[in-house]
Amino acid sequence: MFEVAPDQRAPTPLPETPDFHGAYPRLSDEQVAVLEAGGARRAVNRGETLVREGERSDYFFVVLSGKIAVTTTDDEGNRHVIRVHGPGRFLGELGDLEGQAAFYTAEVVEPGEVLVIPAERVRALVGHDPVLSDLILRAYLVRRSLLIQDGTGFRIIGSCYDRDTARLREFAARNRLPHRWIDLERDKHAERLLQRFGVSPQDTPVVVWGSEVLRNPTNTELARRVGLPVPDTVPDESDVVVVGAGPAGLGAAVYGSSDGLTTATMERIATGGQAGTSSRIENYLGFPGGISGADLTERAVLQAGKFGARIIVSAEVTRLESDSGHHLLRLADQAPVIARAVVVATGARYRKLAVPGIESYEGNGVYYAATFQEALMCGTGPVVIVGGGNSAGQAAVFLAARVSRVYLLIRGDDLNKSMSRYLVDQIHQHPRVTVLPSTEIREVHGDGLLTALVAEDKRTGEHHLIETRALFVFIGADPNTSWLVGAVELDDHGFVPTGQAALYSDTHGNQRRAQRQPMTLETSRPGVFAAGDVRRGSVKRVAAAVGEGSMAIREIHEYFGT
Repeated sequence: MFEVAPDQRAPTPLPETPDFHGAYPRLSDEQVAVLEAGGARRAVNRGETLVREGERSDYFFVVLSGKIAVTTTDDEGNRHVIRVHGPGRFLGELGDLEGQAAFYTAEVVEPGEVLVIPAERVRALVGHDPVLSDLILRAYLVRRSLLIQDGTGFRIIGSCYDRDTARLREFAARNRLPHRWIDLERDKHAERLLQRFGVSPQDTPVVVWGSEVLRNPTNTELARRVGLPVPDTVPDESDVVVVGAGPAGLGAAVYGSSDGLTTATMERIATGGQAGTSSRIENYLGFPGGISGADLTERAVLQAGKFGARIIVSAEVTRLESDSGHHLLRLADQAPVIARAVVVATGARYRKLAVPGIESYEGNGVYYAATFQEALMCGTGPVVIVGGGNSAGQAAVFLAARVSRVYLLIRGDDLNKSMSRYLVDQIHQHPRVTVLPSTEIREVHGDGLLTALVAEDKRTGEHHLIETRALFVFIGADPNTSWLVGAVELDDHGFVPTGQAALYSDTHGNQRRAQRQPMTLETSRPGVFAAGDVRRGSVKRVAAAVGEGSMAIREIHEYFGT
């Protein structure tokens, strides 16, 4: 790795970075010509900065001649060269397409010429060229993963015991924002960094980006700094407001906006829902090699944005009210949003194990997702997974490629009862996965971080001590519908009945006559629809959720009378 002091230019010559799995492709002359139709050539000189870390870049750069170094800033304020681009390469990563601040700096190290195209123009150009579109999108997705893996971006400095630190870490990880966590309790450089920025340990957690310090920011404040859409950017009134940005919500956002409806989507933490935390989905139509939940989510978000949908994160809907054919959604600490129709796609929240003291290890050894971020926290393992469904199986296969041993604990005696066959086969064939049937966790132990647990074999009553760095819990979820109480009818388990199961009623649950029965996905409140896991009787599959999201939009057209 090349290092560059803050007051020096990058050394030259520098070798180009080789391509990693499509991260750094070289454009053909024909592809450059397509892009040039929307841009202009200009000469660049050594030392010129094209993109600056922490600032939004509104331009897409293609290197025609010369070389450009991509650098990031370390904890001491020094810049390090992590990539070098030569002729035919292009700059950028996923955040550039989504209007986020740059997580890198791009500086010219060999003079030459670049093609400069406004980012909005690039989106329009590649929309008509599927090959070019896929090449750029794949590169940007892989580059974002590499930035996350390298620990670039902003720093979160805080204690592993602090709930706000855990909140910021979850928000950054779930939104796939490049960052690094510096543990105030265990990182010997943490206090020195705080002194450098004039922050006392009592003022943590803080987010540090370059010379900027955010003291215990809210999720909305961090989202605004990064460039994610936040609640105060929501239009006052929309044709459709989708609550929840999992597969069902994103499906509704794509189909609603592509049909010309003014569509806004509200998400409490991050897009993707439970599917977004899946390491690899191998049975989703159209991806024979599988696709991670994060990549599928990012593609859907970009697709929805292409059609004009607004997807807002850190937007928690707390109440729904309806009057005269319009629906008012109240956001936490924000002005209300009005919609002609609503799609409820809030999915479900993870169930937690009834084990004494387990909540104190959440984020410090106990996790409810198995993505690259959580894998980094595991070291070489071993790890324990609880659950017998597909999410648990996907996590076992993913983690087994990275740790020394994976213990998969299930309450029943047979994985085949609740897991897809292709995953069962992979698990049984993997040498580093051990399945423990009829087993439940009784105790967790550690010193702030999880170090061991006690499991009981229900057949024999025998207890086993398992030393572990991490416990992953995949035991299902409960519907996220507390905000709907009194607004629409819910069943005894909190799910939303639709269609024939939901008779129109007022906010007090009193049945009232109507000229028509609710449509298939319509709730007890006319104009309010439910899709995905939150709906009673839904099929708990990603493809089914996407299908219901699109189907809800079709029914909304009927509701509008179009």
